[in-house]
Amino acid sequence: MSKIYEKFAIFPAVIVAVNLFIAPVVNSAQAEPAVPNYNEKVKELEKILAAPKNAPKINEHDKAVMNKAAADLAAQMPNPGIQVGAKAPDFSLKNPYDKTIRLSALLKKGPVILAFYRGAWCPYCNLQLHQLKLALPQFKKYGASLVAITPQTPDKSVDQFKQDGFPFEVLSDMDYKVIEAYRLLWQVPPELDATYKRAYGLSLEAFNGPGRRNLPIPGTFVIDRAGVVRAAFANTDWKKRMEPADILAALQKLPNK
Repeated sequence: MSKIYEKFAIFPAVIVAVNLFIAPVVNSAQAEPAVPNYNEKVKELEKILAAPKNAPKINEHDKAVMNKAAADLAAQMPNPGIQVGAKAPDFSLKNPYDKTIRLSALLKKGPVILAFYRGAWCPYCNLQLHQLKLALPQFKKYGASLVAITPQTPDKSVDQFKQDGFPFEVLSDMDYKVIEAYRLLWQVPPELDATYKRAYGLSLEAFNGPGRRNLPIPGTFVIDRAGVVRAAFANTDWKKRMEPADILAALQKLPNK
């Protein structure tokens, strides 16, 4: 039995050791993996997180702080992320092994799927990355590569690699410039940061580095070889992510596949 989450910083009591999150769904008629479904797995994950033994110790003040932060973010950024038809900003970032990865270089080889996530501490981010991992062979049929971008430090990504074995690039945006260029930067309010620490045992600085508490709004972009965004999804509700099936649909429509 494989473990996806050895321990969530944001859910310190949760230990998930079930194959249902990582085993591919098989289509018996075609004898090949079906397209992974993120939303279906979210429902299963939330049943686990809702169990009394896994419930965080939050009070009414904590709830008020989190609700206000969510409402303020939705008001400030009603339409986050660069839009379909926009030119994707080029960038160079380091992977966990100090190798520089440049978007324009990847695009010379084929389309790129770009996924911004909050960090290894986020169960929904981990779930999304595992669903993308399962769908990667299908993405590659269209010559596409997958790149994930996070504000967490490279050493945290190394730990994540060792545990999860992601066969795609995970890059650290240490100055938030790429996250900002893609219109996803969220400046986490100090009171919310304090609530994360008290109620969930989560220190953003422990993952991102001293003085670094900002996060990306989770966003996914399908970029064609010309560097144009052909599909985009970003939502201030951090539980919502682009489905692998929607990524595949966008790849199927690309010219020069």
